[in-house]
Amino acid sequence: MNDPNIPERKGPPDKAVAAARIADDAKPYHMTDAFDIGEALERLAKYGDAVTLYLSDGEIQMARILSVEEETPDFVVELNEDINLPRGPITFVAWQQSAKLQFTLEADWVCAPGEPKHLPCVFPKECLVLERRQATRLETPLGQYFMASFMIGAQDYELQLYDISIGGVGMRAMPKETVGLYVGRKLQRVRLELGPSKVLIVDLEIRLTRTFRSFLLGEQTQIGCSFINLTPPMQADIKNFVEHLGGGRKLK
Repeated sequence: MNDPNIPERKGPPDKAVAAARIADDAKPYHMTDAFDIGEALERLAKYGDAVTLYLSDGEIQMARILSVEEETPDFVVELNEDINLPRGPITFVAWQQSAKLQFTLEADWVCAPGEPKHLPCVFPKECLVLERRQATRLETPLGQYFMASFMIGAQDYELQLYDISIGGVGMRAMPKETVGLYVGRKLQRVRLELGPSKVLIVDLEIRLTRTFRSFLLGEQTQIGCSFINLTPPMQADIKNFVEHLGGGRKLK
């Protein structure tokens, strides 16, 4: 019996839902960890989300991710059409919830024997991730105690909050302190300490991860999360707090 809480895998996508490439003047994250890339590809495969292929001859083709093998690491693209792809670079673009993913691969494109729509590919060395922010994010005030703490199994986590919005929070810590935190993971009963007198207990879902080097802090991992399972009173409480943090400015 199908679980009604798990969405069915989508069918072949139409060009009407083609995703535009990330603009040259955008500032995406550079995701280079093979594990994170594999997680992103597996999520696309699970739901059958549309993938737009920009070919070297200027044409656009639509596809889905059919399967992912992280150990190899490689994946299979399921094309909409039985076509001969031109040799050269192909740019893959897809929306994954609130983030756009993009990477480019170059090869002599040959479909699997007997499967003219199945295109084997290797993992990209990096994937650009551009978040589509649905709410204005405010940086947490300097010199104040803004932290997120939670448990996964027997492991305790405590990460610094660097921004907050009515839609979610951003956290960061040293990479060794964020092991096990990957895109799609749900965090239950997270304790948010928002200054000296404000505490919220919320559920979060990780939407983005990236590693960067800070001049002051050294290597850091940034974790972007969205609130989930919020009750209307909790939503109102967070909205009031964020507006207060923003100096009373009304936020969408």
